[in-house]
Amino acid sequence: MSARVLVVDDILPNVKLLEAKLTSEYFEVITATDGASALALVATASPDIVLLDVMMPGMDGFEVCRRIKADPKMMHIPVIMVTALSEAQDRVRGLEAGADDFLTKPVQDLALFARVRSLVRLKMLMDEWRIRAATGEQLGALDDDADPRAVNVSRASILLVDDNPNNLRRIEETLTKAGHTMMSTAAPEEAMRQALQGDYDLIIVNLHLRNYDGLRLCSQLRSQELTRQTPILLLIEGEDTTRLAKSLELGVNDYLIAPIDRNELLARTNTQVRRKRYQERLRANFQRSLSLALTDSLTGLYNRRYLDAHLGNVMARVLRSGKAVALLMIDIDHFKQINDTYGHAAGDEVLRELGERLLHSVRNFDLIARIGGEEFVVVMPDVALDLAATIAERLCQRVARKPFVISHATGELSVTVSVGCSLATSESEKPEALLKRADDALYQAKRGGRNRVVVAERALLATPPAKATA
Repeated sequence: MSARVLVVDDILPNVKLLEAKLTSEYFEVITATDGASALALVATASPDIVLLDVMMPGMDGFEVCRRIKADPKMMHIPVIMVTALSEAQDRVRGLEAGADDFLTKPVQDLALFARVRSLVRLKMLMDEWRIRAATGEQLGALDDDADPRAVNVSRASILLVDDNPNNLRRIEETLTKAGHTMMSTAAPEEAMRQALQGDYDLIIVNLHLRNYDGLRLCSQLRSQELTRQTPILLLIEGEDTTRLAKSLELGVNDYLIAPIDRNELLARTNTQVRRKRYQERLRANFQRSLSLALTDSLTGLYNRRYLDAHLGNVMARVLRSGKAVALLMIDIDHFKQINDTYGHAAGDEVLRELGERLLHSVRNFDLIARIGGEEFVVVMPDVALDLAATIAERLCQRVARKPFVISHATGELSVTVSVGCSLATSESEKPEALLKRADDALYQAKRGGRNRVVVAERALLATPPAKATA
């Protein structure tokens, strides 16, 4: 996963060291050596994440972080404070200023890369929800602009999974006193049962359960639809960097190092509860206000009206960050024949099933729309051309390999699709041009025998030049 990282430190060797480490992992790095320059770059360069030194002359890191998080245009950018300060009160001060995490100097590579990737993944998901909310506002269907600073974090429902009596007592006392509702268990099996039955705002898991792998429990929570979006706060002992990095890859949201500081526990809990409720508010507002106006009633996917309004927003944001946007235009082969032979009810079943297969073949922040008849579009931000083509080929194969089950007497139906793929890399690119190239590539796929993918950019290179005429 590529990302633009802003490194802020007043000591040039520190900047160069972090820049070298991140560049070696294929991150794009921009740098600043003071708070004012950092704020200017956050506003103009659209970084995906900020690595911020605390001890700087003039404006320190705490103040820079507060200003970033106070600005509605910048508050969604994750901030990791990189500092020599290691006391709990320093971490609490940073969390209260809005920091998403702390890394202590000297920074260990494994922890650095894992935390950056974890927070960038979260930002991409939140960016997608915010863009969809902005699209709703443009269409006049949504007027509740959720602000994360206004989210109420009181009376959270929290599940604690820990077999350490001292941890149980300390955590329960701290969070109950703060007004939260606690459910505690030492048994992982009971924890899974409770998690699937209750709508929890946060799940706290001890990594070092005596008779069970805490990482396996986190993995199980992330594999279940009902708990996939529930924040997980991991309790760890000492600097278990390897397992901590693995936990972040699995989708753990945050961690707390023993011995547990009550103020840090409360600050990290409030951060995760606020983030979850903010995301839920965005999702609920969007779904409530736009589902009827902007979704296709047959498949439940977005419709042409939403795509036309949303595609420009996606391209503007992604292309401005120096990344690319891929678009797949998908058409069911011989769909008229399906309707004529088996009836329109069978055709509708095929459309619904294809919609489901598309949803399971792309990333959760990609956009899928049915734009009319048997034609679908997938918009994929931040993806290279080769990966987009691979996804399209895989989709073609999955559709052709597994017959569609329909209620008609025939029972099963072989279906194939043709796909046109195009890529936008320039800020000057217009949505209409991207759609046109994908549509032209789709036409070539149809003309070339169907059940295949044609990539517009590759097709253009492969087209021989026209002969000169007299």
